[in-house]
Amino acid sequence: MLRRLYDWTLALAAHPRALWALALVAFIEASVFPIPPDVLMIAMIVATPRRAFLIAAVATLASVAGGLAGYAIGALAFETLGRPALEALGKGEAIEAFNQRFNDFGFWSVLIAGLTPFPYKVITIMSGWTGLPLGVFLGTSLIARAGRFFLVAALLWKFGPSIRGFIERRLGLMTVLFVVLLIGGVWLVRFL
Repeated sequence: MLRRLYDWTLALAAHPRALWALALVAFIEASVFPIPPDVLMIAMIVATPRRAFLIAAVATLASVAGGLAGYAIGALAFETLGRPALEALGKGEAIEAFNQRFNDFGFWSVLIAGLTPFPYKVITIMSGWTGLPLGVFLGTSLIARAGRFFLVAALLWKFGPSIRGFIERRLGLMTVLFVVLLIGGVWLVRFL
């Protein structure tokens, strides 16, 4: 099933209304859809590199708007929509423990989920459910999603199709390593 969704998403890149399709995919990925918008975004940028940063901007704004929808699911409809969505993702048993510690690390949780392959939708729903301040959620989501999408756009704009395989296979790992180094650096500065 995931492979069909992946192939369908790639086919959207060639459509004349691909920017609208990207906006839709980025929006729903932030709250319920399992395929990240990067797949469509990469194909669109490879096809039209001159529009790389417009494409990244559309993905960013739509993803943050979708994040707000996920936040609303968590805040207003957690029991009816949020809990079943998180249980379907295999996160149901960790809900209570996560809630107790989430707001202590809310900024970092949103930042890490927004930058890495961790499902951003889990964090958007949990942010609403735990009552993470909306300003913190929005600001961090904007920084994280813009960082992720504009990095991909810049790499593709600069290096073209030759970097596509690297991005699809290893960018998530590289981003995770960067975040680990960032957190490690903050920790060292704080405790040394």
